[in-house]
Amino acid sequence: MPLDFTAIDFETANSSPASACSVGLVRVRDGLVVDTESWLIRPPAGHDDFQEWNIKIHGIRPEDVAGADTWPDQFERLCAFAGTDVLVAHNAGFDLKVLRTASQVTDLDCPPYRSLCTLQVARKVYDLDSYRLPKAAAAAGFAEFAHHDALADARACAQIAIDAAQRTASSDLDSLARAIGIRVADAPAPVAREHAA
Repeated sequence: MPLDFTAIDFETANSSPASACSVGLVRVRDGLVVDTESWLIRPPAGHDDFQEWNIKIHGIRPEDVAGADTWPDQFERLCAFAGTDVLVAHNAGFDLKVLRTASQVTDLDCPPYRSLCTLQVARKVYDLDSYRLPKAAAAAGFAEFAHHDALADARACAQIAIDAAQRTASSDLDSLARAIGIRVADAPAPVAREHAA
């Protein structure tokens, strides 16, 4: 099995995991970055308030996403890019929760993506004083990037997975996970939808 995956990063408008306002995607094939995509997203109604704290982090403002595709409008594009890949993210629980929650509030079925967390990977592979993305990415040879730009963060995350696989002589994500004593997370069981009588 080759080292194939899609790295993903979301930025959010507020503390709601449904408030995705930007996504970055990086496709890796056989341990090499072969394609990248990123775009702004207009968060779903009811989850579209931009909090000042979030704006300070990523610099995205309501006016920036006013003409952007909504979550339902861009969802097929996102899923088409990811295909059936394992999704790799730094603190993957956050990014997968954004993906699933934004889909849930817009009545879309999220594919059953498996995921690997590069925060967990970095803690096993590197000896650092902090495992935040900039430090972990620097250890993987990817320094000086625009942290909290979704595409730059996804690219940094991809580099951590690639570097860790090289250091552990792992041919794919499952063998990397086994080598360092973590696991590729399975998709959670689908949530039953309530239908009106």
